[in-house]
Amino acid sequence: MAYIRLFSSRKDEECFLCRAAGGDDDMEKLVVFRGGTCFVILNRYPYNNGHLMIAPYRHISSILDLNEEESIEMINLLKLSIRALKEEYNPDGFNVGLNLGRGAGAGVEDHIHFHVVPRWIGDTNFMPVISDTKVIPEALHETWRRIKERFSHLTA
Repeated sequence: MAYIRLFSSRKDEECFLCRAAGGDDDMEKLVVFRGGTCFVILNRYPYNNGHLMIAPYRHISSILDLNEEESIEMINLLKLSIRALKEEYNPDGFNVGLNLGRGAGAGVEDHIHFHVVPRWIGDTNFMPVISDTKVIPEALHETWRRIKERFSHLTA
């Protein structure tokens, strides 16, 4: 309910990705890496530890609106994100994708972004089914610190 209330109360507010893109407190906004045209941000409401999103700085809703530079950087950041998560968390696999439009399940329709979700064999359990609760074993800001450090190491 907290998630639903948060987003239903922010209908007229600025996009959270735009706020993060323009912000200067990366820890507060959960930004782990800033590129030239795109950035990587930790999902505040993750499916799993290390759930990242990659978005352009520009507020655009369609993959067709990405310019060449943004397209290339998004794919390069996708590769970098997978490398960082592999090194830091050693997942068994990844869910990677984007939801284009409300009909496709987009929670944020107006600002295109890729999801990168690390997955481990056995990471699904009874908690979401029985109690509508998702267990995330690491505090969000600890995950932010670890991933940000890994990105810094990989891009040094």
